[in-house]
Amino acid sequence: MKKYHVKLTVSERSELTAITQKQKVNAQAKLRAQILLACDEGDHGLGLTDLAIVAKLPVSKRTIEHLRERATEVGPMEALKPRKRIRTYERKLDGAGEARLVALACSGAPEGHERWTLQLLADELVTLAVVDEISDETVRRTLKKTNLNLT
Repeated sequence: MKKYHVKLTVSERSELTAITQKQKVNAQAKLRAQILLACDEGDHGLGLTDLAIVAKLPVSKRTIEHLRERATEVGPMEALKPRKRIRTYERKLDGAGEARLVALACSGAPEGHERWTLQLLADELVTLAVVDEISDETVRRTLKKTNLNLT
C-alpha cells in the first residue's frame, strides 16, 4: 500500500511533460519526470501502480517509492533535482599542523630508515600529539598540496 501519493497540478503536469519531450535534458531528470507523470493520481494522471511503472520504465520499485516520498516532501519540480550533499568533513590538519608535517618531512629520516614514508610521517604526527589519528592518505594529500616530494 502506498504511503505517499503524488497529485500533480495542471501546470506541474505540463512542465513535466515538456521535460520528457525535450531533446537536451539530463537523462536522470527526464526519467524522474516520466516516473512522476506515471505516479500522478490527480484528475488527469495515469495513477499507475509501482509494479506497472517498473514494467514500463527501467527503474526499481524502491526508486519509485523514494521519488514519490521526495515529491510529496519538497514538491515534484524540486524532486527532479539530485539531493544536496550535506556530508562535511573536518580537516585533520590545520595550518599549524600542515607546517609541522612539512617540517617533519623535510627533516632527516628516523633512525633505522633511509627516508620518510607516508605511514612513518602519520605515526610521528600522532606521537608528537599534532593530531589524535591520521591516515597516510591524508598525509599524502597534504604533501601533494604543498608540492613536497618525499623522494
